[in-house]
Amino acid sequence: MTATKSRRAGSAAQITVVHPHAAAIDVGRHCTRSLMREAQLKVTRQRTHRYSKANGEALVAPNLLDRNFEQDRPNQVWAGDITYVSTRQGWSYLAIVMDLHSRRIIGWAFALQADTELVIRAIRQARARRRASHGVMFHSDQGCQYTSAYFVEDLKANGMVQSMSRKGNCWDNAVVERFFRSLKSEWLNPKGYLDHADAERDIEAYIDDFYNCRRIHSATDRMPPMRYEASTF
Repeated sequence: MTATKSRRAGSAAQITVVHPHAAAIDVGRHCTRSLMREAQLKVTRQRTHRYSKANGEALVAPNLLDRNFEQDRPNQVWAGDITYVSTRQGWSYLAIVMDLHSRRIIGWAFALQADTELVIRAIRQARARRRASHGVMFHSDQGCQYTSAYFVEDLKANGMVQSMSRKGNCWDNAVVERFFRSLKSEWLNPKGYLDHADAERDIEAYIDDFYNCRRIHSATDRMPPMRYEASTF
C-alpha cells in the first residue's frame, strides 16, 4: 500500500491510497493514520543538516584570490572549508586545508561540532606538515568559523593573508567544493557510518592514501597530488 498527498480546489488536503489489489481511493488524514497503524507502517523523515549561526562580529576579508586557482608553486595559496558526514551517533564534521598548487590536502581535522576550534586544528596541522606559513594566503568562504576573531588572529599571528569568497558564492571556492563532491560521490558510505570513529578512519584513508597518493587530477597533468609536487619541485 502506498499513499500520495494531493489538494483539491476548495477542500482540505486529501491523500490517495493505492493498494496493489484494489482501486485507488481518496481518504482523509485520520483514515490514513488508521490504515497505516493497521498495516504497521511508519512515516520516516530524512534528516536535514543546518549549521549553527555565528555569535559576535563577523570579520570578513576581501576576495583576494578572485578564483585564481592555478598556482605555480606550493605554499602560495591554501584553501579550506567544512563539510558534514552522517553517522548513527549524529553528524561528524570535517575541516580540510588544500594547497591549490597540487590540490593536495595538507591539513584536516574531525569534530562533533563545526566550531572555530575545528578549523584551527586543521590549519595548524597544515602548518606543521609544510613548516611554512608566513606570506601564505588562506582562502575560505564566509562561514562563522573563518570570520571569528579567534581564527583571524591565528592567521595574523602566523603571518598569513586571509581571503574570502563573496557571500553565498560557492564558485569562489570551487576547488575545495569539488574535493568534497569527490569524497561524497566516490567514497562515503551512502548509508552513513556506524559511529564517529568509523567515519574518521574511513575518511582519513581516502585523504591520506587514495586522494593524495593515487587519485589523478586534470589540473595536475593527470597525476596524484603528491606525485605532481615531486615532479615540479
